[in-house]
Amino acid sequence: MIASVLARARNFFRSLVGHIFLLLTVGMTAAAVVALAIAEQTRHLDFERWRLQRVVASAADIAQRLSHDPVRIEAMLNDKRIMGARIAPGGIALTDPDLALAGALKARFGEHSDPEAGQVPTGLCFPSNKADPDNRAAGLIGAPRPDCWVVRFTDGTGERRSLALYLPRLVKPPSTLANPVYLLLILLSSAGLAIIVARFVAKPLRRLEQAAEAFSVSLDPEEIPERGPEEVRAALSTFNLMQRRVRAGFAERTQLLAAISHDLQTPLTRLRLRLELVENEELRTRLLQDHQAMMTLVREGLDLAASTESQEDWSVIDIDSLLTSMVEDAQDLGAPVRFLSGCGGTVRVKPNALTRCIANLVDNAVKYGGSADIRCKRQAGRVLIDVRDHGVGIPQDQLDQMFEPFTRGAAGQPGGRPGTGIGLTIARSLALSFEASVKLANAAGGGLIATIDMKA
Repeated sequence: MIASVLARARNFFRSLVGHIFLLLTVGMTAAAVVALAIAEQTRHLDFERWRLQRVVASAADIAQRLSHDPVRIEAMLNDKRIMGARIAPGGIALTDPDLALAGALKARFGEHSDPEAGQVPTGLCFPSNKADPDNRAAGLIGAPRPDCWVVRFTDGTGERRSLALYLPRLVKPPSTLANPVYLLLILLSSAGLAIIVARFVAKPLRRLEQAAEAFSVSLDPEEIPERGPEEVRAALSTFNLMQRRVRAGFAERTQLLAAISHDLQTPLTRLRLRLELVENEELRTRLLQDHQAMMTLVREGLDLAASTESQEDWSVIDIDSLLTSMVEDAQDLGAPVRFLSGCGGTVRVKPNALTRCIANLVDNAVKYGGSADIRCKRQAGRVLIDVRDHGVGIPQDQLDQMFEPFTRGAAGQPGGRPGTGIGLTIARSLALSFEASVKLANAAGGGLIATIDMKA
């Protein structure tokens, strides 16, 4: 089970869809993570800028109050009656001054203010560990102490001021990059979009692959609709052109062979008439047999050429009716042919090509095996037609060779006779014309089984 899953995964990532899926998933995930990191940094900078603005606004407010009523405001600062500001305790050194905050204060107060500013530990602004109950708002008991900044500047009267400004401590939300749920959602979203895009991009190539497969089993496939991006349309157009040229080449070959066969008919007929005049009976018989073999070879050669170029239309037929009719016709001619079982239903084929294909297999079975038994069955969405003889069979290593032109099996079997050796070649070519295949196998109880495998 695990090995099968690993094999399927390996095959997927070797495919174009797998490559596109992997590249898009990694790329989009990386882009999303980088975008989140930039957003996190931007949020951090915005947070720091907001705090700086709050400190500058607080310092400016206190400075303005001091300029209008310095005595009262100083008293209020000393008594801690102004929320967010108080007089800074003495002895606090700004070991890490905030230059950005100092620059903002200078821009607000002017060059003469000579500001200094920096955030200091909260304990320096609030030295007592116990909060004053009078200064704690309801619901904030036990809350963290505020952040504190010490701001020093020279006001308009020339007096140096030192203030402790504090703001409520705000805890920034945790980073989404540290949350595995967000990362998993990013990865799954990227993978989902990547597989959709990969399949969409590879769809024209799958159409081309299917067309090439159909062309490999049929010389008369339908042309591919030329749709999609410009490059895809160009590839499909070139493939369709290739199909047309191949079909034209086969048609030209068939016409040439038909012409040769037709032209040979006349001299062969004259030759037969002259052979009939030979006085030696034994010699005349042998010559006539050779003449008949020549005629058979020419006729079957033409059949082989014609079998590769079937322009017949597709039709839906009742398969059992066709087989029954063929068997009855053969029995009427005295051939030992039996129809043992049917498969029912209909199939979409080229009827004449299928009939000729079955007839060739039956003829071979009777010629070399003495009789023919026909069975039809359905299996895994396919229709299988078996034609079995009862001869001695063929060696296992020679089964595939029997489809080569002019390759013959044993001719001296009981009830058998020599042939041209292209019957199976013609049968296979006819099967290819309706997208089927012909296979040979030795039967368990003896004899040979020829199977036509086609779509249900």
